[in-house]
Amino acid sequence: MNVLAISGSLRARSSNAALLDAVTRLAPAGMKVTRAASLGQLPHFNPDRDDAPPLEVVAWRARVAASDGLLICSPEYAHGIAGVTKNALDWLVSETAFAGKPVAVLNADPRSTHADASLREVLVTMSAQLVEVPAIAAAGFEADAIVADDALAAPLREALRALQRAIEVRRLTPGR
Repeated sequence: MNVLAISGSLRARSSNAALLDAVTRLAPAGMKVTRAASLGQLPHFNPDRDDAPPLEVVAWRARVAASDGLLICSPEYAHGIAGVTKNALDWLVSETAFAGKPVAVLNADPRSTHADASLREVLVTMSAQLVEVPAIAAAGFEADAIVADDALAAPLREALRALQRAIEVRRLTPGR
Protein backbone atom coordinates (compact mmCIF):
# COMPACT_ATOMS: atom_id res chain seq x y z
CA MET A 1 0.00 0.00 0.00
CA ASN A 2 1.64 3.21 -1.19
CA VAL A 3 0.64 6.56 0.29
CA LEU A 4 1.96 9.87 -1.01
CA ALA A 5 2.41 12.51 1.71
CA ILE A 6 2.15 16.08 0.42
CA SER A 7 3.25 19.17 2.31
CA GLY A 8 1.75 22.44 1.19
CA SER A 9 4.52 24.41 2.85
CA LEU A 10 7.74 25.48 1.20
CA ARG A 11 9.39 26.35 4.54
CA ALA A 12 12.42 24.23 5.35
CA ARG A 13 11.34 23.76 8.98
CA SER A 14 7.56 23.79 8.67
CA SER A 15 5.22 22.13 11.14
CA ASN A 16 3.48 20.50 8.17
CA ALA A 17 6.69 18.87 6.96
CA ALA A 18 7.52 17.72 10.50
CA LEU A 19 4.08 16.16 10.84
CA LEU A 20 4.50 14.28 7.57
CA ASP A 21 8.00 13.17 8.52
CA ALA A 22 6.50 11.70 11.69
CA VAL A 23 3.78 10.00 9.63
CA THR A 24 6.39 8.22 7.49
CA ARG A 25 7.76 6.67 10.68
CA LEU A 26 4.39 5.78 12.20
CA ALA A 27 2.87 4.00 9.20
CA PRO A 28 1.32 0.63 10.02
CA ALA A 29 2.67 -2.62 8.62
CA GLY A 30 1.94 -2.97 4.93
CA MET A 31 1.80 0.79 4.31
CA LYS A 32 4.65 2.77 2.83
CA VAL A 33 4.35 6.53 3.18
CA THR A 34 6.58 8.55 0.87
CA ARG A 35 7.01 12.31 0.98
CA ALA A 36 6.27 14.06 -2.31
CA ALA A 37 8.89 16.37 -3.78
CA SER A 38 8.41 20.05 -3.08
CA LEU A 39 5.31 21.44 -4.73
CA GLY A 40 7.35 24.56 -5.46
CA GLN A 41 8.88 22.72 -8.42
CA LEU A 42 5.59 22.72 -10.31
CA PRO A 43 5.01 25.53 -12.80
CA HIS A 44 1.91 27.68 -12.45
CA PHE A 45 -1.18 25.90 -13.69
CA ASN A 46 -2.17 26.88 -17.19
CA PRO A 47 -5.11 25.06 -18.80
CA ASP A 48 -3.59 25.73 -22.23
CA ARG A 49 -0.71 23.41 -21.26
CA ASP A 50 -2.88 20.65 -19.80
CA ASP A 51 -2.76 18.44 -22.91
CA ALA A 52 1.05 18.71 -23.23
CA PRO A 53 2.16 19.48 -19.67
CA PRO A 54 5.73 20.23 -18.57
CA LEU A 55 7.85 17.29 -17.39
CA GLU A 56 7.48 18.30 -13.73
CA VAL A 57 3.71 18.01 -14.09
CA VAL A 58 3.97 14.65 -15.86
CA ALA A 59 6.08 13.35 -12.96
CA TRP A 60 3.69 14.83 -10.38
CA ARG A 61 0.67 13.23 -12.03
CA ALA A 62 2.48 9.88 -12.26
CA ARG A 63 3.37 9.94 -8.54
CA VAL A 64 -0.24 10.68 -7.62
CA ALA A 65 -1.59 8.03 -10.01
CA ALA A 66 0.84 5.41 -8.63
CA SER A 67 -0.27 6.04 -5.05
CA ASP A 68 -3.11 4.20 -3.36
CA GLY A 69 -3.96 7.24 -1.27
CA LEU A 70 -2.81 10.71 -0.33
CA LEU A 71 -2.07 12.57 2.88
CA ILE A 72 -2.12 16.33 2.51
CA CYS A 73 -0.88 18.70 5.19
CA SER A 74 -0.98 22.35 4.22
CA PRO A 75 -0.73 25.63 6.10
CA GLU A 76 -3.25 28.43 6.08
CA TYR A 77 -2.24 31.76 4.57
CA ALA A 78 -4.65 34.71 4.87
CA HIS A 79 -7.54 32.31 5.60
CA GLY A 80 -6.82 30.31 2.44
CA ILE A 81 -5.09 27.26 1.03
CA ALA A 82 -1.38 27.68 0.40
CA GLY A 83 -0.87 28.66 -3.23
CA VAL A 84 1.45 25.74 -4.01
CA THR A 85 -1.14 23.28 -2.70
CA LYS A 86 -3.91 24.73 -4.85
CA ASN A 87 -1.59 24.86 -7.87
CA ALA A 88 -0.65 21.20 -7.45
CA LEU A 89 -4.31 20.22 -7.18
CA ASP A 90 -5.21 22.31 -10.23
CA TRP A 91 -2.76 20.20 -12.28
CA LEU A 92 -4.75 17.11 -11.19
CA VAL A 93 -8.24 18.33 -12.10
CA SER A 94 -8.32 16.56 -15.46
CA GLU A 95 -6.66 13.38 -14.15
CA THR A 96 -9.05 10.45 -14.01
CA ALA A 97 -6.63 8.58 -11.72
CA PHE A 98 -7.36 11.13 -9.00
CA ALA A 99 -11.12 10.62 -8.93
CA GLY A 100 -12.15 8.39 -6.03
CA LYS A 101 -8.65 8.29 -4.56
CA PRO A 102 -8.71 8.21 -0.73
CA VAL A 103 -7.29 11.45 0.66
CA ALA A 104 -6.75 12.38 4.30
CA VAL A 105 -6.18 16.00 5.28
CA LEU A 106 -3.90 16.58 8.25
CA ASN A 107 -3.70 19.97 9.87
CA ALA A 108 -0.70 20.74 12.05
CA ASP A 109 -2.39 23.82 13.51
CA PRO A 110 -6.04 23.38 14.58
CA ARG A 111 -6.50 27.16 14.38
CA SER A 112 -6.17 26.90 10.59
CA THR A 113 -9.85 26.20 10.09
CA HIS A 114 -10.47 28.32 6.98
CA ALA A 115 -7.83 26.65 4.80
CA ASP A 116 -8.75 23.22 6.13
CA ALA A 117 -12.40 23.70 5.15
CA SER A 118 -11.44 25.18 1.79
CA LEU A 119 -9.02 22.36 1.02
CA ARG A 120 -11.67 19.79 1.84
CA GLU A 121 -14.15 21.58 -0.44
CA VAL A 122 -11.65 21.56 -3.31
CA LEU A 123 -10.92 17.85 -2.80
CA VAL A 124 -14.62 16.91 -2.71
CA THR A 125 -15.21 18.99 -5.85
CA MET A 126 -12.39 17.06 -7.52
CA SER A 127 -14.10 13.75 -6.56
CA ALA A 128 -11.53 12.65 -4.00
CA GLN A 129 -12.72 10.19 -1.40
CA LEU A 130 -12.21 12.32 1.68
CA VAL A 131 -11.16 10.23 4.70
CA GLU A 132 -12.11 11.69 8.06
CA VAL A 133 -9.23 11.69 10.51
CA PRO A 134 -8.82 12.99 14.07
CA ALA A 135 -7.59 16.50 14.73
CA ILE A 136 -3.89 16.74 15.48
CA ALA A 137 -2.28 19.69 17.25
CA ALA A 138 1.40 19.43 16.36
CA ALA A 139 2.32 22.98 15.37
CA GLY A 140 5.84 23.83 16.50
CA PHE A 141 6.91 20.23 17.11
CA GLU A 142 9.74 18.42 15.34
CA ALA A 143 9.12 14.94 13.90
CA ASP A 144 11.12 13.22 16.67
CA ALA A 145 9.00 14.90 19.35
CA ILE A 146 5.76 13.94 17.58
CA VAL A 147 6.79 10.29 17.30
CA ALA A 148 7.96 10.18 20.94
CA ASP A 149 4.84 11.80 22.41
CA ASP A 150 1.91 9.38 22.46
CA ALA A 151 -0.59 12.24 22.74
CA LEU A 152 0.64 13.41 19.33
CA ALA A 153 1.48 10.03 17.78
CA ALA A 154 -1.77 8.25 18.71
CA PRO A 155 -4.07 10.44 16.57
CA LEU A 156 -1.60 10.13 13.68
CA ARG A 157 -1.69 6.34 13.97
CA GLU A 158 -5.49 6.51 14.03
CA ALA A 159 -5.47 8.73 10.92
CA LEU A 160 -3.21 6.26 9.11
CA ARG A 161 -5.48 3.35 10.06
CA ALA A 162 -8.51 5.26 8.71
CA LEU A 163 -6.70 5.91 5.44
CA GLN A 164 -5.58 2.28 5.31
CA ARG A 165 -9.19 1.09 5.72
CA ALA A 166 -10.40 3.44 2.96
CA ILE A 167 -7.71 2.15 0.61
CA GLU A 168 -8.58 -1.47 1.41
CA VAL A 169 -12.28 -0.83 0.72
CA ARG A 170 -11.46 0.91 -2.56
CA ARG A 171 -9.32 -2.05 -3.63
CA LEU A 172 -12.28 -4.36 -3.05
CA THR A 173 -14.65 -2.15 -5.04
CA PRO A 174 -15.21 -3.45 -8.58
CA GLY A 175 -14.34 -0.99 -11.34
CA ARG A 176 -12.40 1.35 -9.09
